[in-house]
Amino acid sequence: MAKRIILGLLAFSFLAGAEAPVQRLNSAADVLSEIMSTPDRGIPFDLMARAECVVVVPGLKAGAFGFGAKYGKGFFSCRKGSGWSAPASVRIEGGSFGFQIGGIESDLILLVMNRRGAQRLLASRFTLGGEGQVAAGPVGRSSTAQTDLTMRAEMLSWSRSRGVFAGVSLQGATLRQSVGDNEDIYARRLTNKQIIDENVSWPPQGGELHGILNRFSVRARNRADHRS
Repeated sequence: MAKRIILGLLAFSFLAGAEAPVQRLNSAADVLSEIMSTPDRGIPFDLMARAECVVVVPGLKAGAFGFGAKYGKGFFSCRKGSGWSAPASVRIEGGSFGFQIGGIESDLILLVMNRRGAQRLLASRFTLGGEGQVAAGPVGRSSTAQTDLTMRAEMLSWSRSRGVFAGVSLQGATLRQSVGDNEDIYARRLTNKQIIDENVSWPPQGGELHGILNRFSVRARNRADHRS
């Protein structure tokens, strides 16, 4: 019960000062650009070249008073042919036990590595858990030296906080869609499944994120082809 109360308070404080969805789209673009621009300390390009979907949650809130709680909102896009789908909303909630005092804000990125993982994102809600479903992502130019679990995972996750970028475990976190945020972006109520499956056009407000996804996916594919 206490855990739910703290999570509720954290969510309320987040919502009180949250960015509008359009601003959050721009923040997501900035986060992805900054992280992918530092390949030696960022996401390996070979993983970006293989990813089915990219999830970006800028400014994930975390606070703790005896145990932790996390809450954040962002967007994801999935591959469509040679390009990327229009962005769909995502909200992440989760708790972690342990001695933690104070609050931390971080940026979160997930790469969804196969179709099964991509289908999970289209549900109205799902909880991360189980071996091989989500793993902390490797950092650096290449992922070739990583463990079998990392290479088999449906999703790989990273967090950037106070200038430090590293793989992070999200076991037990819950991801939900936000139809209200989709409505703010598209001026009509759309589920995430509708946005991805019905080939909804990119909104003008998402132009920066669209350009960054295209630029870095092409760069990642070229690097992967050069190594093969």
